[in-house]
Amino acid sequence: MKNKKILISGASIAGPTLAYWLSHYGFDVIVTEKARELRLGGQNIDVKGPAREIAQMMGIEEKIRAANTTEIGTRFVDTANKIVAEFPKGESIGLTQELEILRGDLVKILYECSKEKVEYRFGDQITSVSQTDIAVNVSFASGKEESFDILISAEGIGSKTMELVFGSQPDFKYLGLYTAYLTIPKEPSDSKWARWCNALSGIIYLMRPDNHGETRASVTFLATEDEYKGLSMEEQKDALIQRIKGTGWESDRITEGIKRSKDFYFERVSQVKASSWSRGRVAITGDAAWCATPIAGKGTDLAMAGAYILAGELSRADTIEQAFRAYEDKMRPYVEKSQQLPPGIPWVVYPRTKFGIFILNRLVAAVGSKPVKWLVGKLSSGKKVPGKEIVLPDYK
Repeated sequence: MKNKKILISGASIAGPTLAYWLSHYGFDVIVTEKARELRLGGQNIDVKGPAREIAQMMGIEEKIRAANTTEIGTRFVDTANKIVAEFPKGESIGLTQELEILRGDLVKILYECSKEKVEYRFGDQITSVSQTDIAVNVSFASGKEESFDILISAEGIGSKTMELVFGSQPDFKYLGLYTAYLTIPKEPSDSKWARWCNALSGIIYLMRPDNHGETRASVTFLATEDEYKGLSMEEQKDALIQRIKGTGWESDRITEGIKRSKDFYFERVSQVKASSWSRGRVAITGDAAWCATPIAGKGTDLAMAGAYILAGELSRADTIEQAFRAYEDKMRPYVEKSQQLPPGIPWVVYPRTKFGIFILNRLVAAVGSKPVKWLVGKLSSGKKVPGKEIVLPDYK
C-alpha cells in the first residue's frame, strides 16, 4: 500500500516509532497528542533486544547511549540502608542494562528523528470515530473533523480511542499491586547506584539516579484491585502517604517528595489482554494492545517492535486487512511470551513481615555473593548464545 493518509493517536514511544517507519515507507503521517507538548516525564527504561535492533536501524543508538541515566548498577539495601547485595550494570538479576535511558529522553529522541517527515499536532484528541468502506472519519476535541485511510491508537493503557472503536476496553489482568512514580531532589545518600529496599507491609522502594541531577523514586506495594480506584490526584497522594507512613528507610523523604511532586503518577499494575488488535481500518499498538507492566521488563521492546512490524506490514500488504492480520500473527506470540511471569512473581518479592523480608534479603545476598556469581559464570560459559526473542523482518 502506498500514498495512504494515516493518523496515529499518541506521542509516547510506540507512536513516534511507528510514525518514523510509516513516513520512511512513503505514507502521509499525522500524530495527534492530547498533551500540549511532549510528555517528557517518567522513569528509567532500557533499550535492548528488538528495541535496540530497531534503534540501530533508525540510527539513534548512539543518541540513546549519550543520554544514559548514569546508573552503574543495582544495590539491594535493608531499611537501615546497609547493602545486602549489589549487581553491576548488565548482570541478569539487576535492573541496569547497557542502554539505560529515561522514558522522556527516549520520547524526545524518537520525536526529533521523525518530526521532519511527520506532522505532529499537540493539544488535541479524538472524540469520535466512524468508518466507511473507504475511510475513517475522525472528530477532534478542537472541533475539527477529518478523514483518514487508517487510524492507529498508540495511546497507552486505557486507550479512549480503542473504546470508541471497539465499544469497550480490553480485559485487564490485575497483578495485585499499585505503583507510584515521582521525581525528587537528589540528596547525599543518592549515588550512581539504583537502590532497592523491601519494607514492611509488602512495600518496595526504588531510588534511581538520572542524568538531570535529580532522583527518580517509585513505591510499589500489595493492594486489592479497587482499594484506591477513582481517587483524585490529591486523594491519591494522601492515600499513598498514609500507606507508607512509619515503614522506615527513606519513607519520610519520599513523603515530602509526594507532597511537592509535579509529575506524580499512581496506578494499578495490570496487564492488557486484548483479543483483537484491529477493527476495520483501525488498529491498536503498544500498551493499549498488550501492556505487560514494568514487572516484565519488556515495555520498550514490545512498543518499538510492534510499531516496526505494523509499519512494515502496511508497507508491503495489498490490503489493510492483510497488513493487520500479519502484524498480529507476528507480534502475538512475542506478547504472550513476554506477559508470562515466573511462578510466585510478583508476590514472592513483596513480603509483609520482618521475617519474610529477612529471608528474602538473605536469598538476594546469597545470589549476589562472589562464589555464586563465579559458579553462575562458569556454568554459563560456553553455553550457546540464546536466540532472538523475536525475528524482525527486513521490510526494505
